[in-house]
Formats: sequence, structure tokens, C-alpha cells
Amino acid sequence: MKLFVPGRLCLFGEHTDWAGHYRTMNADIAPGAAIVTGIEQGIYAEVEKSSIFELYSTAPEIEGLWQDFSCRMDESELKRIAKSGSFFCYCAGVASYMLEWYKVGGVRIKITGMTLPMKSGLSSSAAICVLVARAFNLLYNLNLNTLGEMNIAYLGELRTSSRCGRLDQACAFGVKPNLMTFDGDEIEVRSLNVKKHLYWVFADLCAEKDTIRILSDLNKAYPFPSNEAEQAEHDALGQLNIEIVTRAIQYMANGDAEALGKLMTEAEALFDEKVAPMSPALWSPKLHSVLQDPNIQPWVWGGKGVGSHGDGSVQFLARNEVAQQQLVNYLNEHGMKAYTLTLKPVHTVRKAVIPVAGFGTRLYPATRALKKDFFPIPCPDGMVRPVILILLEELVRSGIEEICLVLGSEEERQQYADYFERPLSQDHLRKLNPEAQEYENRILDIGKRLRYVYQREKRGFGHAVYQAAQFAGNEPVLLLLGDTLYRSDSNKPCALQMVEEYERCSALMVSIHPIPLAEVSRYGILHGVWEDKARTVLHVSTMMEKPKASYAEEFLGVRNKDGEKEYYSVFGQYILTPEVFAQLHQDIMQKEMDHDLTSEIELTSALEAVRKHSGMIGVRLQGRMYDMGNPKALTQAVAAFSE
Repeated sequence: MKLFVPGRLCLFGEHTDWAGHYRTMNADIAPGAAIVTGIEQGIYAEVEKSSIFELYSTAPEIEGLWQDFSCRMDESELKRIAKSGSFFCYCAGVASYMLEWYKVGGVRIKITGMTLPMKSGLSSSAAICVLVARAFNLLYNLNLNTLGEMNIAYLGELRTSSRCGRLDQACAFGVKPNLMTFDGDEIEVRSLNVKKHLYWVFADLCAEKDTIRILSDLNKAYPFPSNEAEQAEHDALGQLNIEIVTRAIQYMANGDAEALGKLMTEAEALFDEKVAPMSPALWSPKLHSVLQDPNIQPWVWGGKGVGSHGDGSVQFLARNEVAQQQLVNYLNEHGMKAYTLTLKPVHTVRKAVIPVAGFGTRLYPATRALKKDFFPIPCPDGMVRPVILILLEELVRSGIEEICLVLGSEEERQQYADYFERPLSQDHLRKLNPEAQEYENRILDIGKRLRYVYQREKRGFGHAVYQAAQFAGNEPVLLLLGDTLYRSDSNKPCALQMVEEYERCSALMVSIHPIPLAEVSRYGILHGVWEDKARTVLHVSTMMEKPKASYAEEFLGVRNKDGEKEYYSVFGQYILTPEVFAQLHQDIMQKEMDHDLTSEIELTSALEAVRKHSGMIGVRLQGRMYDMGNPKALTQAVAAFSE
């Protein structure tokens, strides 16, 4: 199994993780808040099960720094190594925690690449801890969510001599900005949206800083301030920090890079005024000389320190991509090690696919005359719409710009063209009331968004979806089923709920809903762990097609807030990433190599392959679905949807 864990860069809110923890002793302390992002540099590794705990490297970047390491999976031995201060103490600390609490076997970790600079305020130690925690989690199917991996990485590092902060392990969440809040022992993580490209530069100052001394000095003011200077530190790491972080989130969401850069400079000035006087180790001549360098100013909107501050690292927000590279070159030429970080807007979903190639055998003989996606459905507003129009209207309301229908043949296209592209005759139009005449324009407008592809061979659902690969390009696409209707229980369509969740998670996504245990054998069932307290976002660890009820009861139940088991099936909406289409292509090519041109290409198997490699999110939508694939379901859907 191949893994990548990035380093992390704290953009705003340094030191507030440990400061917020003191709320367990002093309720007057404000919660900590930090904006943290993974960076493009990190650790690449291949991991597999082993009878012992072993690490070795083929990465040229750490040649000479690395010696291969192995030890027995023995708790006392691992704890001894964790306390030794050796190069591998962090890895041993996490492994000892895993062994103590999960009774796992060993792992073999081969570091294949190391682009992350060490001891530069970018949490290389946290990255290796997350890497070890994730390796155990995935290899031994521990079903930990991302926050769980992060917490174990933190607790494992605490078994060493390190005094890491709670935000260091934010690298577990990948290369995207997150808001982390620290309220005593409680930690919450929320993904942030970025409207426009933001061009960061950060650099190792290649100077000296004493992190242990800095943390020791600053902690003296907690939990209760005893003088004005200590109160100033509380203010800076408390309410004043919350105000800065709140503004930063707004500027990022609005794409206001200039205001965000100026806020960085403001945050640094606040730190220098109220926090730096508390520790002589925070006297940072090199950091401030670089921040104030007049040669740099034309390239940047602003800058500040990194991590615990001191002369460790510096970060700037460049004015554009060209300025970003010019700044990197300048810093490298002046003896520093500079890196780029470009935060990009999440790829908003603007395309959708609806396969409608099936004949509708279970609804024969009606489908002999009318495709099932044109079956009429009475709606609550008194109109009678065909199924396909209801689906397309939901997509339009959700901001989808282009929609691809997967048809069975070119001949079928004429029916859609007649309905969505050919205006009514004037004779028919005059018979409609003004409201209906206006609605006719909406139908024709939807027709302008439609594209068509054809599944000439009936080789399964995955094969049908793959016909839209060229339409999808390199973008995520929303997939809806052509014989299923959806009704939201909120003011947002179900499809829009999916799109908005994708903008936060940016991962392969399926909608889910609970079903009775007695019905699990009719569906694909998903199992995993909740990522959020509201239990709406599921980190999927297992997909099983039509399991027996006894098996599902023992292995596939997901606990709700009352501690009871629920069983989740796909709700009928997906957001497919480009990796899914690549996997479908691979599956089709493999069938051709095996001279198998008849067996079906399943979407589920492609989803599972991508899940194993890149993960999958299940989203519990606020809504209901109505299957229309058989006579009984159609009867129920018509009755329920018209209410």
C-alpha cells in the first residue's frame, strides 16, 4: 500500500492549541483557533504487514541521515526507544500506543521519498507519526477516522521527549486548509473554502531557534495570568487571535489575497507586541530582517513567522504566481531553503451524468412505447412531469452547468431532442396558461445544457458510466440514477447538499441512507466511522454487495448518536473523481486483454479500488429517495412524490 503524508504549515493561530487546552483549568481562557494546511512537500512510503516493526528507506533525500531500523513488537522495547531521543523515537512512540490499545501485529515501512525539510517548523516529526498511525490503521482495518489517526499520532509523539502541539498532526487532513479549534480536551476540524488561487512561499531561515525554551517560557503565563504582561499573552492567543482567524476565513472565502496578506503582517505585529516579550528565545533578528527586506516587498502582500516563531521559518503570501517564483529564487540565493504552496479553489462540481440506457425490462410492456425516464409523475405543485425533467431540474437548481445523458443508441436521442429542444407549436402554446408558457422556456433552457453519449453494448452500470469519461474530462462529476427520484427535507436539493459537501472534502463521495437490517441483502452496504459529531459524514472503510443480515449485524453496523447500530446503503447520488474513470478504463482494458468482451463492468468494483487507494466519503443527505425500477416501487413513488 502506498501512502503520502504532507508536512503542515500553520497560517494563523500558532500556540493557541496548547493555550486552548488550559480551558480545562481556567474557563476564562478563550478557545484556541488556528488555520492549518498541509503542504505540497511530505513523506512518501510503501507499507505492508510484518511480524516486527521495521523502517527502511530508499529515498535519496535522506541518504546519510537514515539507518535502517527494526525491533520486536514489544511494548516495553518500543517505549524505551520512544524515550531514547533517537531518529526513530517518534515512530516507536506511535507503534507502542497502537500495540497497547489495539493489539496489532507489526508493519514494514519503506520511505521512498522525503521532500519535507526537517526541523523547520513544518512538522516533519508529526508527519512521520501520522504515517505510522495510518499504516497500522489501514493494514489492520482499525476503522479509525482521520481525527482518530491524528490523535494517535499526537499521543504517540508525546511518548517521546517531544512537546508537540495539538495542531502539528493536522497534516493528517492532507493538502487543504482547515480550521482547528481547541476547547480544553475537545478538538474540532473543519475544511475551509478558498475562492481564488493563493500563492504562498515559506522558507527555512537556516538559523537557530529554541522551541523547548519558547514553549517553556510562554506556558508560565498559564493557566492564570499574574501580571499585565501575562494577561497580554492570554489576549493575543485568545480573543484577539479568534478575531484574526475569523477575518482570515472570510478573506480566503472571498478570494481577497491583498487583505489576507495584510492580515498576516498584522498578526505578526500582534505577536511581537504581546507574546514575544515573554521569551528571550523569541528575539528573532533574521526573521524580522527577512520580513522587512525592501527587495521582497514588491512580490508580496504580507508575511509572518511560522510555528513557534523564533528564527525557524518564514511565510509570505505572494501577489501572483510569477512573484511567487521570483521570491523563491531570491530566498534561495540568500542562503535560505524556500518552497512554494499554492492553495487552490476546490474544483466545484459543474457537470453531471445520468445513465438512461436501460430498456426497463421490469416495467414492460409500458417501456415498449415509452422510456421509463419519461414516465409521468404528478408533483405537489399540480404539474405532471416526466422523471427525467424532475432530475434535470434538481441539477439546475444545484448549479450544474452541463449534463450528459447516457443513451442506448443514437435513435433514442430523437425523443430527448423532441422534448427538450423543439419548441411547442404556436397552436399548442396558445392553449397553455401564462405560467405554463413561461415554464416551456425553462424546459428549452435545460435542453441547452444536455450532451449525449451512447452505450452500444450492455455491459453493466460501470460500462454505462464510462461512456461519459470524455465528457467528464479531468473534473469531478455528479452521478444520478435515471430511475430514482429525490426529495430534499431541507431548503437545498439533495444534489446541492452533495456538491457543497464535496467542496469541503474534495474526495470520492457517495450519498447514503439507513435501511432496515431485514433489507440489507438487497443492497450494497457501506461501513465506516463518522468524521463529524452530527454523524452525517462517514469515512467509508468497507463496501459489501448484498450481504446476509447475520453478517451485516455482526460486522457492518454503524453506531448512531444513541449507540444503536444502523445499516447504510447508497442513496443513489455519487460524486465521481477522475480516478474512478481511470479505474473503469483499467478494468475495461483488463477484460480486453483477457479476451472477455461480454462480462459486465461494475461501478462498485471501481469505487472500491479507488476507495482503497484514495479513500471514500459517505454523506447522509437530508432527503428521501424513490426507486422506480419495478411496478411496486413505481406505484409507491407516484403516491409519495405527489404529496
